[in-house]
Amino acid sequence: MTVAHAVFDPMGLQAATLDVVAATHATPRLIAQRQQQRVLRLLEAARTSPLYRERLGVERARTSDLSRLPPVTRRELMARFDDWVTDPALRLDELQDFVSDPSRAGEPWLGRYVVWESSGTSGKPGIFVQDAQAMAVYDAIEAVRHRPPCSTGRGLFGAFAAFDVLGVTDQHAVVTATGGHFASIVSFERLRRINPWLASSGRSFSLLQPVDELVQALNAFQPTVLATYPTAAALLAGEAEAGRLRIAPRCIMTGGETLGKAVRERLTRVFGAQVRNSYGASEFLPIAWECAHGHLHVNEDWVLLEPVDELYRPMPRGERSHSVLLTNLANLVQPLIRYDLGDQVTWSGQRCSCGSALPVIEVRGRSDDVMQVPSQRKGETVSLLPMALCTVIEEECGVFDFQLRQHGPSTLVLRLPLRDQEADAAIARCADALQRFAAMQGARPIRVLGEPGCDVPRGRSGKACRVAMGA
Repeated sequence: MTVAHAVFDPMGLQAATLDVVAATHATPRLIAQRQQQRVLRLLEAARTSPLYRERLGVERARTSDLSRLPPVTRRELMARFDDWVTDPALRLDELQDFVSDPSRAGEPWLGRYVVWESSGTSGKPGIFVQDAQAMAVYDAIEAVRHRPPCSTGRGLFGAFAAFDVLGVTDQHAVVTATGGHFASIVSFERLRRINPWLASSGRSFSLLQPVDELVQALNAFQPTVLATYPTAAALLAGEAEAGRLRIAPRCIMTGGETLGKAVRERLTRVFGAQVRNSYGASEFLPIAWECAHGHLHVNEDWVLLEPVDELYRPMPRGERSHSVLLTNLANLVQPLIRYDLGDQVTWSGQRCSCGSALPVIEVRGRSDDVMQVPSQRKGETVSLLPMALCTVIEEECGVFDFQLRQHGPSTLVLRLPLRDQEADAAIARCADALQRFAAMQGARPIRVLGEPGCDVPRGRSGKACRVAMGA
């Protein structure tokens, strides 16, 4: 069903919301029962995927025990995308054409699917497709568990909360990368289509625009809820300390990167706002929510996480994993079963004092460096955010496997595994785009050097540290 040209099922949303409300403080036994039922449903749906039919076989599809199923990577799945999905109408070449047009972000595909793309932190970007049923689950989780704690409180609650995911009286600003069909911008634009009042009370702001323009736009909009990456929030805190940014949000919601204690405290001090962190991915948007006690709880009634070592063996509680395997229990169109997400998590063995039985984790997410280069303003520097730099290189230049390092005040070095003419062309494209972007941010001219034929350094999880300081 579509409402205002958006993928939306109000009855499915109502049912999902009632279920999420009931499960939020359910016992571990009741949560496990939900998991088992949903795993069996997922396996049944996966049998209509040619790829998963091969992987599962007959016997494996009849048990809710996933431990005997082999893990799978994004590269493996994307290589056989048309065999991976359960709807043969979904074709990779057509979807790639669709996401190549940023103006169509949030637009339904085939009238019934929400589509977004991921970044290339694992070396290859992914395309992810959700139907109305999966989006109803995501919406319900966001409304019931992720709802801003500082909401004005005049919206809808309980079973009706999901119809007011962003709050009818708040001014919501989403500061993010808007140059592609990324999950954050697609999901936000979809909500704007569903909720007409968000046309005026909700706005997205591009990280790629000059900081002065971003500050001016936020000053004019005066958001009460600000959602962005931790590095972007820290940059905005600096603008507020300098007296240029004059906003007073009640709540700052962060995600997409690691939120450190110092940044959290700085945001609270500068803005006087509550800070609420979350953990999500393109593969499952609302993986974990932060309770009032400051702990991340996995939405385990709809997503399974398995912390594993480098050989995919289970990791004990209290130890940081090499990676984590994700199983999405909501998406039956594009099955994700024991999918290597690449993030490092630590599973707590203690139940949270907030009362929820949903497990508590710590996440070591993206922690790229913010680059500081000389400003056109004498004696000042300009911050180049890692998310913005990666978006420029990926979206403008079509380069996904790289590392960008800063050598000295005004020199960036781009390392690529490419060689010969292909590398020369990629370096030239990236150098031009990065120099234009830095100038647009108010920086003095920078140099961009290329190092072709380099293996991109990766951490224990296999994900690249893509933007870093030093040699």
